[in-house]
Amino acid sequence: MSTEKSAAIVIRQADFSESSRVVTLFTRDFGKVAALAKGAKRLKGPFEAALDLLARCEVVFIRKSSSGLDILTEAHLAQRFHPRPGDLGSLYGGYYVAELLDALSEEYDPHPLLFDEAVLTLERLSGDQPLDFSILRFEFVILREIGQLPALDVCSNCGEPAGSSGRYGYQVSQGGIICQNCFGDDAPRYILSAGAVAAARALASEADNVLRSLTASPAQLREMRSVTNAAIAHTLGRRPKTLRYLPL
Repeated sequence: MSTEKSAAIVIRQADFSESSRVVTLFTRDFGKVAALAKGAKRLKGPFEAALDLLARCEVVFIRKSSSGLDILTEAHLAQRFHPRPGDLGSLYGGYYVAELLDALSEEYDPHPLLFDEAVLTLERLSGDQPLDFSILRFEFVILREIGQLPALDVCSNCGEPAGSSGRYGYQVSQGGIICQNCFGDDAPRYILSAGAVAAARALASEADNVLRSLTASPAQLREMRSVTNAAIAHTLGRRPKTLRYLPL
């Protein structure tokens, strides 16, 4: 057994006993961690409000060498998630981030860039950033980090660099976009304009300030949503449960 410390986001909770909970954390240094928080349900428990859903906190836990649960020993609140007052989209956007982090990550598989992006996304959902851009950015980043991002820079069929065609198609089975010249007799299920492809590449990049200058039309946003929805559903084997509540 070893004692570990990391920044973390609370992404799931489950009752364990009358006084304790099992808390799933997405940590910056260790990835997803499930830990037993003894006394977490008490009114004046040892963790106070640090384990609220989507709270960002500094945690200390004892890592078990066997298949048993880790033991959470300390949790100090750094920042609560505050959805916009009266905005259910902001609230469910936070729940969606938690669902994707839980469903698309493996235990003890760290992704520091994904952790940082999750923190930024929750801040955007609490502020005045557009919901659609904030969610799309997070979806593209998590797909990139887990190795499931569709190829957006070249045609998956002929290798022609993106930008040389006016329209592109996307199907999960192809692993990326194909140019209009490669459509064949049957058009792909999802059609994207060249502008939507360029915007998707920007959203999937490692640049953390991409949302400051990026613009897209409602049609381009719908086209990009078709890509992320299909890629995430394919990876999960289902549509995310929280997605139905988002006004996208």
